Amino acid sequence: MSDKDQIIEIFFKEYDKLKSEQAQRIGFRDNLLYVTLGLFATIVSFAVSNSSNYYALLVIPWVCLILGWTYTVNDEKISAIGKYIRYKLVDKVKEHTGYTNLETLFGWEIAHRNDKHRKRRKVQQLIVDEITFVFSGMIALLAFWFSVSQPPLAVTILSWVELLLLIVLGVEMLIYADLAEGR
Repeated sequence: MSDKDQIIEIFFKEYDKLKSEQAQRIGFRDNLLYVTLGLFATIVSFAVSNSSNYYALLVIPWVCLILGWTYTVNDEKISAIGKYIRYKLVDKVKEHTGYTNLETLFGWEIAHRNDKHRKRRKVQQLIVDEITFVFSGMIALLAFWFSVSQPPLAVTILSWVELLLLIVLGVEMLIYADLAEGR
């Protein structure tokens, strides 16, 4: 086997490993939505079971923040792997083989980004993500504020910090949303 063939084999092994990591991250990221919804149901059920439990509503923003940030980081890594394959790995293979037809070289990595409905789907997913991880936390805060009259000052400050952090998360989700089309 020539050095050139060995290098190409290494590139394809790298591709396999990247696709494997990407698939694992996709599964983990998508399961975070279900875990989040399950936790919401559990917390809300407890909170509304007795008026003395309304303080439990303040847990929901933390769930939103922790799982929402984990979701966002995984989503960004999924996109980064795709971008690395499209821009770096494709170029490495082209350089070592002289093959220039991008559509057949790792074609799926490019083709799925050219779908005419991709941008609409990505915007819809961003809306779902914002509703799940940001607005749900805000609704929990509103429910708390309207349900608990005169909470201790420390709790009020905590709830405002939660609101601020949820806004930051919402902005970060928007920044990291991979809405671009094409390669």
